[in-house]
Amino acid sequence: MKQYIVAILLTLLTSPGCKKYLDEKPDQSLVVPNTLKGLQALLDNNGSLNKNNPSWGMASSDDYFLTADVYNSRSVQQKLAYIWGLKDYSTFPNEWAKIYNQVYIANVVLEGIGSIPKDISNKNDWENIHASALVYRAQSFFRAVLLFSKAYNEQTAHNDLGIVLRLTSDYNERSARASIFDSYAKIVNDLKEAAIFLPNIPITVLRPSKPAAYGLLARTYLAMAEYDSAWKYSDLSLQINNQLLDYNDLDVNASFPFQPFNKEVIFHSTVGSYIFSNVSPNNARIDTTLFGLYDNNDLRKLLFFRLRAVPNIYSFKGNYNGNTDLFVGIANDELFLTRAECYARKGNKDAAIADLNFLLLKRWKAGTFNPLSAGSANEALSIILSERRKELIFRDLRWMDIKRLNREGANIVLKRIVLGQEYTLLPNENRYALQLPADIISMTGMPQNP
Repeated sequence: MKQYIVAILLTLLTSPGCKKYLDEKPDQSLVVPNTLKGLQALLDNNGSLNKNNPSWGMASSDDYFLTADVYNSRSVQQKLAYIWGLKDYSTFPNEWAKIYNQVYIANVVLEGIGSIPKDISNKNDWENIHASALVYRAQSFFRAVLLFSKAYNEQTAHNDLGIVLRLTSDYNERSARASIFDSYAKIVNDLKEAAIFLPNIPITVLRPSKPAAYGLLARTYLAMAEYDSAWKYSDLSLQINNQLLDYNDLDVNASFPFQPFNKEVIFHSTVGSYIFSNVSPNNARIDTTLFGLYDNNDLRKLLFFRLRAVPNIYSFKGNYNGNTDLFVGIANDELFLTRAECYARKGNKDAAIADLNFLLLKRWKAGTFNPLSAGSANEALSIILSERRKELIFRDLRWMDIKRLNREGANIVLKRIVLGQEYTLLPNENRYALQLPADIISMTGMPQNP
């Protein structure tokens, strides 16, 4: 696979002149490989598909705060994002372009493989490539709908604005926003189709697998508040692989205690380059209320956080990527917490707490953990949501959780204090659907989020 093919693909959506490109047909003989090996090479372009994911959701969440000096050093765009005020922007690159670059590559692969006959000799590779491209596209669509749409609401989903479901690589195809219902339906259908053909164990967790597709389905259904289905797919994934790290085996004094591709990781994705560098561990400081939730015998308190200033100002070091590029993929700890939450919502408090205790036993100092109990399913749910908050910090899941829980009445109010002024984001505000780039709205005529 020649390097220029990948370079052309990346240039198409990462060039500031992409508007001009919309009027020109790509040279398909250059862009689309005509072999399975070439198509697999496009999917193995980790820099675009695994390491270049959005950070705006994390930048909007309440995992962190910025000190005055860090805030003052941020760009205007980053400052506005911090107070939920970013709008009318056309700066490039941006999160929309990041996501739809991934969609474009997946579509190129899906079109390319459609022109290669499947036979006995290539059946496994053909199906794996096709399914993998579906996973990458579905994951990108899911990240887009979490950022640019409201929380899923069954009562209004057919009318609420979703995302652009681009299903071809043709730039001349007109962009239009689907409903939230249709957006989620496409994500779910692609992942279900992909899961049929993916292997239980991939060559590398940089590639999709059956547990990865199940894990993404569980995450998607959780966002939709369809708890029976979220339980089903978290359970299916854990039936294949339920390994957990024992945090007692890790070095609490290490700068980054966790290794990439560790045994908990099902599908490896990271933020990579930060458009919103507010959330980089070099800049973000841990919300003090959140830090106070961790017991002194909870090893996460030592493994996740690094003291930056006295008193009690910490940064995050508990990244499953082993550096400052935050891990946003699928891991088994998330799946245990998803299954536990769904058990509780189904009324099975004992199974819910059993899943939680299985996880927490691996998180506390050996010999100090006393198994939790709950008198009711509602009490179990409350405990599980608190542990989800502590376990999945900086995984790009908190923004999703705030939106879905507020839709159910959790009344989570976000607050920032900047240079003595308080900014708030109230539950279910329109601002939870973040703004699309102004130039995209201008070029396509699509409706902007209120």
